[in-house]
Amino acid sequence: MSANFFSLIASSFEKRERPFIVKPDGAVITYGDALQASGRIANMLVAKGVKPGDRIAVQVEKSPEAILLYLGCARAGVVFLPLNTAYTLAEVEYFVGDAEPAMVVCTPQRRDSIGAMAQKLGVAHVETLGTAGDGTVMDAARAQPDAFETVALKENDLAALLYTSGTTGRSKGAMLTQKNLSSNAFTLRDVWRFTADDVLLHALPIFHTHGLFVATNTTLVAGSSMIFLPKFDPDEIFRHMPKATVMMGVPTFYTRLLQDARLSKETTRHMRLFVAGSAPLLADTHRQWQARTGHAVLERYGMTETGMITSNPYDGERVPGAVGYPLPEIAVRIADPETGKLLPADAVGMIEVKGPNVFIGYWRMPEKTKAEFRDDGFFITGDLGKIDDKGYVHIVGRGKDLVISGGFNVYPKEVEAEIDSIDGVIESAVIGVPHADFGEGVTAVVVAKPEAGLDEKGMLKTLDSRLAKYKLPKRILFVPDLPRNSMGKVLKADLRKAYEALYKN
Repeated sequence: MSANFFSLIASSFEKRERPFIVKPDGAVITYGDALQASGRIANMLVAKGVKPGDRIAVQVEKSPEAILLYLGCARAGVVFLPLNTAYTLAEVEYFVGDAEPAMVVCTPQRRDSIGAMAQKLGVAHVETLGTAGDGTVMDAARAQPDAFETVALKENDLAALLYTSGTTGRSKGAMLTQKNLSSNAFTLRDVWRFTADDVLLHALPIFHTHGLFVATNTTLVAGSSMIFLPKFDPDEIFRHMPKATVMMGVPTFYTRLLQDARLSKETTRHMRLFVAGSAPLLADTHRQWQARTGHAVLERYGMTETGMITSNPYDGERVPGAVGYPLPEIAVRIADPETGKLLPADAVGMIEVKGPNVFIGYWRMPEKTKAEFRDDGFFITGDLGKIDDKGYVHIVGRGKDLVISGGFNVYPKEVEAEIDSIDGVIESAVIGVPHADFGEGVTAVVVAKPEAGLDEKGMLKTLDSRLAKYKLPKRILFVPDLPRNSMGKVLKADLRKAYEALYKN
């Protein structure tokens, strides 16, 4: 049997009248509609000379048609390369130059600039896709037949190429296989109890693992439906929530909804599941959400290179501040970052993972790939964490975010947890800033409620009784907001750069 992800979800398309995508205006794309449209798109790709294994770089706004393009690529055996809509022309040029796609798809508005760049790099085709079914992709597809025989593929054939954020050096293309996508999607369907009766409230971007593979692929394997919103908007969330059963979101979704008076047990009583990921969910946010709605948010952990790794249980305790147990068939261990020696329960070290979800390497970077894997096949995630005596995984922070002050290791999340527990603090980020005496000075950047009247001196006095001296921030800086990427992760590299001269005077 073919391992093509689309072939494995063929049964979902047999119920052709079942809604797949529901647009904000109520218009419906059924599974039958999606089957036909993906066939036309696959035929269009073949007609333009795109072959199995070729890459297609896609930088378009979120739309149902973008999902249909993804499905068409899957059927044709084409490697899907989604690009963040915020990337500049120079950034897109790097990705296109590195991936060497057979086609670039962009918004109609960027056709001229992207086209000139692509022509310079020798890309054969530049097509467009708008948010209302407009653009040359859909125009060309409409002239093609519906029927298409899905290309047979092996488990290790590439399905997608996703570039990492590149916060430490140039971005790397993570090569994700058919097996990577299918194993994760079917596992999440089972672990999170998805059925054809579920309706997912989808407000995530689709250039990222969370919105494209976790949300959309899980919907596809379950044969369920999704209400497809162009972006997160609280008004739209509350308008459509009565028709949904599940919502997936980044922590920002939950913190913003908690600020809305409409959030209550009544408005969420029919919901089955709320899932959070892509950035750490504060334990306090978890507790507030449960108090307001009666629902415990299910937090999980994953990354571009691995898809989902762990999840809090569907049945059982969803521990605030923890990301749950390893998913079935996935092994997680904690090792000393320097020696690779395995560490006992509750010891903080490097999270390493192995399983069918783990990518096969970085695009055209064999040495980097080799450096990121242990000899026994475990992938070194770069995340610091621990596994407690109950088996729950806890994320302490990124390895690169570790602060070494006066020779002591300071884990930012431990300090952030104490700061966030102070009344009036909304959130915090702890970073290491160059310091002549200590190597790095522990520095806290804090967002506080204006009416709280918090100041640096008072907060340091409070923390002095809670933290060892070497963990105590040298400075506490107040800001209106923390810088974040499109998925809600705090950009600590930006903070380190902004305050790199803080201790030089």
